[in-house]
Amino acid sequence: MNKLQFETSPYLLQHAHNPVHWYAWKPEAFERARAEGKPVLVSIGYSTCHWCHVMERESFEDPAVAGFMNKHFINIKVDREERPDVDQIYMDACQAINGSGGWPLNCFLLPDGRPFFAGTYYPPRPAFNRPSWIQLLQKIVEVFSGEPALAVQQAERLTAAISGSEGALLAPPVQHSPEDGLHQVLLYNIFHGLEKTFDKTAGGFGGAPKFPGAMALSFLLEYHFLTGNRQALEHVVFSLKKMIQGGIYDQLGGGFARYATDSAWLVPHFEKMLYDNALLIGLLSDLYRYTKDPFCAETIVETLAFVQREMTGPEGGFYAALDADSEGQEGKFYVWTRDELQEALGAESDFFCDYYAATEEGNWEGVNILWRPRLLSEYAEALGLPADTVYQRLQAARQILFTRRAKRVRPGLDTKFLLDWNAMMCSAYARAFLALGDPRYRDAAERNINFLLDRFQKPDGNGLYHTYSATSDGGRAQYDAFLDDYANLIEALLEVYSITFNPFYLKQANAFLKYVLQNFYDNEAKLFYFTSAAHSDLVVRKKELIDNATPSGNGTMALNLLRLSTLFGEMEHRQIALEMLARVKDSMERYPGSFTKWACAACRAVHPSFEVAVTGPEAGVFAARILQNYLPNAEVMAAEKPVSGFRLLEGRESREKTLIYICRHFSCRMPEEQVESALRQLLPSWLAAIDDAPPGQII
Repeated sequence: MNKLQFETSPYLLQHAHNPVHWYAWKPEAFERARAEGKPVLVSIGYSTCHWCHVMERESFEDPAVAGFMNKHFINIKVDREERPDVDQIYMDACQAINGSGGWPLNCFLLPDGRPFFAGTYYPPRPAFNRPSWIQLLQKIVEVFSGEPALAVQQAERLTAAISGSEGALLAPPVQHSPEDGLHQVLLYNIFHGLEKTFDKTAGGFGGAPKFPGAMALSFLLEYHFLTGNRQALEHVVFSLKKMIQGGIYDQLGGGFARYATDSAWLVPHFEKMLYDNALLIGLLSDLYRYTKDPFCAETIVETLAFVQREMTGPEGGFYAALDADSEGQEGKFYVWTRDELQEALGAESDFFCDYYAATEEGNWEGVNILWRPRLLSEYAEALGLPADTVYQRLQAARQILFTRRAKRVRPGLDTKFLLDWNAMMCSAYARAFLALGDPRYRDAAERNINFLLDRFQKPDGNGLYHTYSATSDGGRAQYDAFLDDYANLIEALLEVYSITFNPFYLKQANAFLKYVLQNFYDNEAKLFYFTSAAHSDLVVRKKELIDNATPSGNGTMALNLLRLSTLFGEMEHRQIALEMLARVKDSMERYPGSFTKWACAACRAVHPSFEVAVTGPEAGVFAARILQNYLPNAEVMAAEKPVSGFRLLEGRESREKTLIYICRHFSCRMPEEQVESALRQLLPSWLAAIDDAPPGQII
């Protein structure tokens, strides 16, 4: 019997009608494996995974293949986005065996859960120097039944390797001051390591396939702000503009695809993930606050319109992802033939196709991906037309095509809500509000954070769940939340506080921090486990350190600890963060592209934050004006009336006029009464010296 029919994950439900007797990752599967003495097959993927769909069609829907799997294995399907802890463990096993990994990930386990073999996609017939799927299954059965000692030996080796996988990235726990080595030279070395990978032709880092690298760009922006390094800012601006002009950005509907398959950003892997768009919106919002570049503003507006239109649920939660495929073809929803464009746009088609580089032969597999090889200003100048006229004509054509496209068969939508990804988008909305002042963005952030606090809460109030799905009976949350969930939620609470100045959100952030310290922190290693002490269904309890497509929970927690130590005056939190940074300092320098969230935390350690307290009748207005500016090394609190429990605000009440206190290490200067004079103190010395020139004019 296929048990996936009882699940809520769209990916698992895609497999609910396979003839394979799939289980979800639940105890009953392992109980049966132990009772029957069978190996366990764990097949891991996600709803927008192209090759997962291919392998399902080729093998898992084949009755003969399914019959063999049902006879010889206990079969488990895992949505890697629901159970990233399971995915991490068995991906480590796959990489240890093959030197690489990917999805679908197929791992073979002993009945106790220890892996003894793993691989990725296998074709229905031998190809690509790989055996067929059925040949592999037959070999696994042969080894497990005929040479069980060999399977156990391999499982022991792999489990030991997985258990110690993070050790190579860590320095020993510090026996001296953890601040030793956390200085400006560290930041320069991180910058210099990233600089070596700059693609100075197309932006971003390295060659194809090319990922957006939003966290690395965020570090470069912060590094520029703190040091005045012009190359860092130039690469951020150049990279984002190249991405936004490219096919990785949806030129009609807004929003970013997961990555580009080429180095010029033309050909995307067409799936759209919530987290990529969250990270890029946050970065664009920060850059806009700094440069006031209208190119950033336009992209923020378009991308958040996409998020609202296509990835927002009725309760204010954000869906996980949009598939790359529609009608079984990757990208079909997004691409155009030249004839389709001619038929839709008529006399304007030549004008439109010239700008968006659409040709008769197509720029990808006989069809056209819309992109902008030139800026609009350059195109208008070449035509001898006013830029406003060109913009209006292009906008009218885009609207016609957008309306046409909406009638096509849409890509699949993964409708589950993930706590960590939702929190990331919540933060993005908050930062977009600071950048553009659109009250809809503030409302969306507040609505989402309250949705998360309500729907993901465990019934007994002790902790949170990781995933939630709307169901006909009112919704279902499951699987204990992971470190990434709490880390991103804490960050989102801090960001929502910065747009509301409601102390409730700060108190919630501090409460979750205490929960994480009690349930995830390893006091001996000075780092956090990915799973809480309550998790009991894994063969290994791991610590995840590397920033991949999403920031690592440890890197995010290091930054949260520094921020909350500033807001609450609890210096032990800063000490924990410094000890964490000391353990990965060498890895940040050796592998800067894999530790970029950590690098942002290192910026806070090297350049301690300003503590800004705004009190008085217009405290909220003054604080909002301050935060319209990009100030990555400042934490701002505001209270129109006395608020207890916050060291930064205590004793600084002002009833008659609004005062701005600027402090460091809780030592404050005389209060300012004007936002402009306060900003002069908050700007770095190299910037403040440039005659009050707008930051966007510095390049």
